[in-house]
Amino acid sequence: MSLAARRRVTARVVLLDRSLERLPLFRLSDSADDSAISCSADDGGRWRVLPSPGDRLPGTFDQDVYVELMHRFHEASEPGDGAITFTLHAFLRSMGRQVDGRTYEQLRGALARLERTTLESAGSYYSSAAGRAIEARFSILSSVVIERRRVADRDQLALFESVATAEPGVARVVIAPPIRENLAGRFTSALSVTRYLELDSPVARRLYRLLEVARAEGVLTWRVSLDRLKELLPLMQRYPSHLQRVLQPAHEMLESAGVVRSASVRQQQREWFVDYVLAARGV
Repeated sequence: MSLAARRRVTARVVLLDRSLERLPLFRLSDSADDSAISCSADDGGRWRVLPSPGDRLPGTFDQDVYVELMHRFHEASEPGDGAITFTLHAFLRSMGRQVDGRTYEQLRGALARLERTTLESAGSYYSSAAGRAIEARFSILSSVVIERRRVADRDQLALFESVATAEPGVARVVIAPPIRENLAGRFTSALSVTRYLELDSPVARRLYRLLEVARAEGVLTWRVSLDRLKELLPLMQRYPSHLQRVLQPAHEMLESAGVVRSASVRQQQREWFVDYVLAARGV
Protein backbone atom coordinates (compact mmCIF):
# COMPACT_ATOMS: atom_id res chain seq x y z
CA MET A 1 0.00 0.00 0.00
CA SER A 2 1.29 3.49 -0.84
CA LEU A 3 2.16 6.02 1.89
CA ALA A 4 -0.76 8.20 0.81
CA ALA A 5 -3.15 5.25 1.12
CA ARG A 6 -1.84 4.42 4.59
CA ARG A 7 -2.39 7.99 5.72
CA ARG A 8 -6.00 7.75 4.57
CA VAL A 9 -6.51 4.65 6.71
CA THR A 10 -6.64 5.94 10.27
CA ALA A 11 -6.77 3.76 13.37
CA ARG A 12 -10.08 1.98 12.76
CA VAL A 13 -11.60 -0.98 14.54
CA VAL A 14 -13.84 -3.64 13.03
CA LEU A 15 -15.93 -6.11 15.02
CA LEU A 16 -16.26 -9.55 13.44
CA ASP A 17 -18.54 -12.50 14.12
CA ARG A 18 -16.33 -14.66 16.33
CA SER A 19 -18.09 -17.87 15.36
CA LEU A 20 -17.47 -17.21 11.67
CA GLU A 21 -13.88 -16.19 12.36
CA ARG A 22 -13.20 -19.57 13.99
CA LEU A 23 -14.05 -21.37 10.74
CA PRO A 24 -12.38 -21.40 7.31
CA LEU A 25 -14.11 -19.33 4.66
CA PHE A 26 -11.66 -17.93 2.09
CA ARG A 27 -9.15 -19.72 -0.10
CA LEU A 28 -5.78 -18.04 0.38
CA SER A 29 -5.35 -17.70 -3.36
CA ASP A 30 -7.57 -16.47 -6.20
CA SER A 31 -7.26 -19.61 -8.30
CA ALA A 32 -10.34 -21.01 -10.00
CA ASP A 33 -11.03 -23.57 -7.28
CA ASP A 34 -14.65 -24.74 -7.20
CA SER A 35 -14.17 -27.54 -4.66
CA ALA A 36 -15.89 -27.15 -1.29
CA ILE A 37 -14.05 -26.27 1.90
CA SER A 38 -14.82 -28.81 4.61
CA CYS A 39 -13.80 -28.59 8.24
CA SER A 40 -14.60 -30.26 11.54
CA ALA A 41 -15.52 -28.02 14.49
CA ASP A 42 -13.80 -28.35 17.85
CA ASP A 43 -16.95 -29.90 19.37
CA GLY A 44 -17.45 -32.42 16.56
CA GLY A 45 -19.74 -30.47 14.22
CA ARG A 46 -19.09 -30.07 10.51
CA TRP A 47 -18.64 -26.94 8.40
CA ARG A 48 -18.70 -26.58 4.63
CA VAL A 49 -18.23 -23.66 2.23
CA LEU A 50 -19.97 -24.38 -1.08
CA PRO A 51 -19.32 -22.23 -4.17
CA SER A 52 -22.12 -21.08 -6.42
CA PRO A 53 -22.40 -23.25 -9.56
CA GLY A 54 -20.00 -21.96 -12.19
CA ASP A 55 -18.10 -19.74 -9.76
CA ARG A 56 -15.01 -20.25 -7.62
CA LEU A 57 -14.72 -20.10 -3.87
CA PRO A 58 -14.07 -16.72 -2.22
CA GLY A 59 -10.35 -15.87 -2.27
CA THR A 60 -7.84 -13.32 -1.08
CA PHE A 61 -9.53 -10.21 -2.50
CA ASP A 62 -12.88 -11.42 -1.13
CA GLN A 63 -11.32 -11.71 2.35
CA ASP A 64 -10.35 -8.02 2.20
CA VAL A 65 -13.82 -7.06 0.94
CA TYR A 66 -15.41 -8.98 3.82
CA VAL A 67 -13.33 -7.10 6.41
CA GLU A 68 -14.17 -3.73 4.83
CA LEU A 69 -17.89 -4.64 4.75
CA MET A 70 -17.83 -5.52 8.44
CA HIS A 71 -15.98 -2.28 9.19
CA ARG A 72 -18.60 -0.24 7.36
CA PHE A 73 -21.41 -2.11 9.12
CA HIS A 74 -19.78 -1.31 12.48
CA GLU A 75 -19.25 2.35 11.50
CA ALA A 76 -22.92 2.59 10.48
CA SER A 77 -23.88 1.56 14.06
CA GLU A 78 -24.99 -1.90 12.93
CA PRO A 79 -28.36 -1.02 11.33
CA GLY A 80 -31.15 -3.39 12.32
CA ASP A 81 -32.02 -4.31 8.74
CA GLY A 82 -28.38 -5.16 8.01
CA ALA A 83 -28.24 -2.79 5.02
CA ILE A 84 -25.24 -0.61 4.18
CA THR A 85 -24.76 1.57 1.10
CA PHE A 86 -21.52 2.76 -0.50
CA THR A 87 -19.99 3.79 -3.79
CA LEU A 88 -17.64 1.24 -5.30
CA HIS A 89 -15.05 4.00 -5.72
CA ALA A 90 -15.03 4.94 -2.03
CA PHE A 91 -15.01 1.29 -1.00
CA LEU A 92 -11.90 0.50 -3.05
CA ARG A 93 -10.13 3.62 -1.80
CA SER A 94 -10.88 2.63 1.79
CA MET A 95 -9.31 -0.77 1.09
CA GLY A 96 -6.19 0.98 -0.19
CA ARG A 97 -6.75 -0.44 -3.68
CA GLN A 98 -6.10 1.21 -7.01
CA VAL A 99 -9.36 2.35 -8.58
CA ASP A 100 -9.75 1.28 -12.19
CA GLY A 101 -11.91 -0.89 -14.41
CA ARG A 102 -10.19 -4.08 -13.27
CA THR A 103 -10.70 -3.47 -9.56
CA TYR A 104 -14.32 -2.43 -10.12
CA GLU A 105 -14.93 -5.81 -11.73
CA GLN A 106 -13.05 -7.56 -8.91
CA LEU A 107 -15.27 -5.84 -6.36
CA ARG A 108 -18.45 -6.71 -8.24
CA GLY A 109 -17.33 -10.34 -8.42
CA ALA A 110 -16.42 -10.44 -4.73
CA LEU A 111 -19.77 -9.03 -3.63
CA ALA A 112 -21.57 -11.56 -5.83
CA ARG A 113 -19.56 -14.44 -4.34
CA LEU A 114 -20.24 -13.29 -0.79
CA GLU A 115 -23.95 -13.39 -1.61
CA ARG A 116 -23.97 -16.69 -3.53
CA THR A 117 -21.44 -18.81 -1.63
CA THR A 118 -23.30 -21.10 0.78
CA LEU A 119 -22.03 -21.56 4.33
CA GLU A 120 -23.33 -24.81 5.79
CA SER A 121 -23.21 -25.55 9.50
CA ALA A 122 -23.97 -28.97 10.93
CA GLY A 123 -23.53 -28.07 14.59
CA SER A 124 -20.39 -26.01 13.92
CA TYR A 125 -21.56 -22.37 13.82
CA TYR A 126 -22.35 -20.95 17.26
CA SER A 127 -25.41 -18.70 17.46
CA SER A 128 -25.49 -16.28 20.40
CA ALA A 129 -29.26 -15.97 19.95
CA ALA A 130 -29.78 -19.73 20.28
CA GLY A 131 -26.99 -20.15 22.84
CA ARG A 132 -25.60 -23.19 20.99
CA ALA A 133 -24.09 -24.39 17.74
CA ILE A 134 -26.83 -24.60 15.12
CA GLU A 135 -27.80 -26.36 11.91
CA ALA A 136 -27.96 -23.63 9.27
CA ARG A 137 -27.31 -22.66 5.65
CA PHE A 138 -26.61 -18.99 4.96
CA SER A 139 -24.28 -16.62 3.13
CA ILE A 140 -22.34 -13.57 4.31
CA LEU A 141 -24.58 -11.24 2.30
CA SER A 142 -28.28 -11.95 1.93
CA SER A 143 -28.70 -9.30 -0.78
CA VAL A 144 -26.50 -7.31 -3.18
CA VAL A 145 -27.77 -4.57 -5.49
CA ILE A 146 -25.43 -2.36 -7.52
CA GLU A 147 -26.93 0.61 -9.35
CA ARG A 148 -25.16 2.81 -11.83
CA ARG A 149 -25.00 6.51 -11.06
CA ARG A 150 -27.58 8.72 -12.67
CA VAL A 151 -26.34 10.43 -15.82
CA ALA A 152 -26.51 13.82 -14.07
CA ASP A 153 -24.24 12.52 -11.30
CA ARG A 154 -21.76 11.00 -13.75
CA ASP A 155 -21.51 14.29 -15.62
CA GLN A 156 -20.30 15.96 -12.43
CA LEU A 157 -17.45 13.47 -11.94
CA ALA A 158 -15.31 15.16 -14.58
CA LEU A 159 -15.05 18.17 -12.27
CA PHE A 160 -13.04 16.14 -9.77
CA GLU A 161 -9.64 14.91 -10.93
CA SER A 162 -9.39 12.35 -8.12
CA VAL A 163 -12.60 10.53 -9.13
CA ALA A 164 -12.60 8.13 -12.07
CA THR A 165 -15.20 9.04 -14.69
CA ALA A 166 -15.93 5.34 -15.13
CA GLU A 167 -17.24 5.18 -11.53
CA PRO A 168 -19.88 2.48 -11.98
CA GLY A 169 -22.23 3.33 -9.16
CA VAL A 170 -23.59 2.60 -5.72
CA ALA A 171 -23.92 -0.74 -3.93
CA ARG A 172 -26.51 -1.65 -1.31
CA VAL A 173 -25.77 -4.87 0.52
CA VAL A 174 -27.45 -6.63 3.43
CA ILE A 175 -25.43 -8.52 6.05
CA ALA A 176 -26.99 -11.94 6.70
CA PRO A 177 -29.13 -12.35 9.87
CA PRO A 178 -26.99 -15.02 11.65
CA ILE A 179 -23.94 -12.74 11.46
CA ARG A 180 -25.93 -9.71 12.62
CA GLU A 181 -27.27 -11.68 15.59
CA ASN A 182 -23.78 -12.61 16.77
CA LEU A 183 -22.60 -9.04 16.35
CA ALA A 184 -25.62 -7.74 18.28
CA GLY A 185 -24.97 -10.33 21.00
CA ARG A 186 -21.31 -9.21 21.08
CA PHE A 187 -20.03 -12.66 20.28
CA THR A 188 -17.21 -10.92 18.46
CA SER A 189 -13.51 -10.46 17.92
CA ALA A 190 -11.91 -7.12 17.03
CA LEU A 191 -9.32 -6.14 14.42
CA SER A 192 -7.43 -2.96 13.74
CA VAL A 193 -8.12 -2.21 10.07
CA THR A 194 -4.83 -0.30 9.90
CA ARG A 195 -2.86 -3.29 11.12
CA TYR A 196 -4.80 -5.71 8.92
CA LEU A 197 -4.03 -3.72 5.76
CA GLU A 198 -0.36 -3.39 6.67
CA LEU A 199 0.01 -7.17 6.56
CA ASP A 200 0.95 -7.82 2.94
CA SER A 201 0.24 -11.56 2.95
CA PRO A 202 -3.24 -13.16 2.75
CA VAL A 203 -1.91 -15.89 5.09
CA ALA A 204 -0.79 -13.28 7.65
CA ARG A 205 -4.17 -11.54 7.40
CA ARG A 206 -6.05 -14.78 8.02
CA LEU A 207 -3.73 -15.67 10.92
CA TYR A 208 -4.35 -12.22 12.40
CA ARG A 209 -8.10 -12.91 12.29
CA LEU A 210 -7.63 -16.28 14.01
CA LEU A 211 -5.31 -14.89 16.66
CA GLU A 212 -7.82 -12.19 17.57
CA VAL A 213 -10.38 -14.94 18.21
CA ALA A 214 -7.93 -16.42 20.72
CA ARG A 215 -7.46 -12.97 22.29
CA ALA A 216 -11.24 -12.43 22.53
CA GLU A 217 -11.50 -15.72 24.39
CA GLY A 218 -8.86 -14.68 26.90
CA VAL A 219 -6.05 -16.78 25.44
CA LEU A 220 -2.64 -15.11 25.34
CA THR A 221 -0.63 -18.25 24.51
CA TRP A 222 -2.24 -20.33 21.78
CA ARG A 223 -0.99 -23.80 20.87
CA VAL A 224 -2.53 -25.41 17.78
CA SER A 225 -1.51 -28.53 15.89
CA LEU A 226 -0.08 -27.86 12.45
CA ASP A 227 -2.72 -30.12 10.89
CA ARG A 228 -5.52 -28.20 12.62
CA LEU A 229 -4.06 -24.84 11.60
CA LYS A 230 -3.83 -26.07 8.00
CA GLU A 231 -7.56 -26.84 8.16
CA LEU A 232 -8.53 -23.52 9.74
CA LEU A 233 -6.62 -21.23 7.41
CA PRO A 234 -7.06 -23.29 5.07
CA LEU A 235 -3.81 -24.30 3.31
CA MET A 236 -3.36 -26.88 0.56
CA GLN A 237 0.21 -27.98 1.36
CA ARG A 238 0.45 -31.53 2.71
CA TYR A 239 3.83 -31.85 4.41
CA PRO A 240 5.03 -30.09 7.58
CA SER A 241 8.12 -28.70 5.81
CA HIS A 242 5.95 -27.18 3.06
CA LEU A 243 3.50 -25.72 5.56
CA GLN A 244 6.35 -24.17 7.54
CA ARG A 245 7.69 -22.48 4.41
CA VAL A 246 4.28 -20.86 3.87
CA LEU A 247 3.87 -19.88 7.52
CA GLN A 248 7.34 -18.48 8.18
CA PRO A 249 7.00 -15.18 6.24
CA ALA A 250 3.52 -14.68 7.69
CA HIS A 251 4.88 -15.22 11.20
CA GLU A 252 7.63 -12.67 10.57
CA MET A 253 5.03 -10.13 9.42
CA LEU A 254 2.89 -10.73 12.51
CA GLU A 255 5.88 -10.29 14.81
CA SER A 256 6.99 -7.14 13.00
CA ALA A 257 3.44 -5.72 13.17
CA GLY A 258 3.24 -6.38 16.91
CA VAL A 259 0.41 -8.91 16.68
CA VAL A 260 2.46 -11.66 18.32
CA ARG A 261 5.55 -11.64 20.48
CA SER A 262 6.62 -14.97 19.05
CA ALA A 263 5.46 -17.75 16.73
CA SER A 264 7.30 -21.05 16.70
CA VAL A 265 6.75 -24.45 15.09
CA ARG A 266 7.79 -27.46 17.18
CA GLN A 267 7.60 -31.21 16.87
CA GLN A 268 6.42 -33.16 19.90
CA GLN A 269 6.81 -36.89 19.46
CA ARG A 270 5.27 -37.46 16.01
CA GLU A 271 3.03 -34.39 15.88
CA TRP A 272 3.84 -30.81 14.90
CA PHE A 273 2.47 -27.81 16.80
CA VAL A 274 2.55 -24.04 16.39
CA ASP A 275 2.89 -21.92 19.53
CA TYR A 276 1.82 -18.27 19.44
CA VAL A 277 2.43 -15.75 22.21
CA LEU A 278 0.17 -12.76 21.62
CA ALA A 279 1.55 -9.26 22.05
CA ALA A 280 -0.24 -6.56 24.03
CA ARG A 281 -3.05 -5.03 22.00
CA GLY A 282 -1.97 -1.91 20.12
CA VAL A 283 -3.40 0.45 17.55
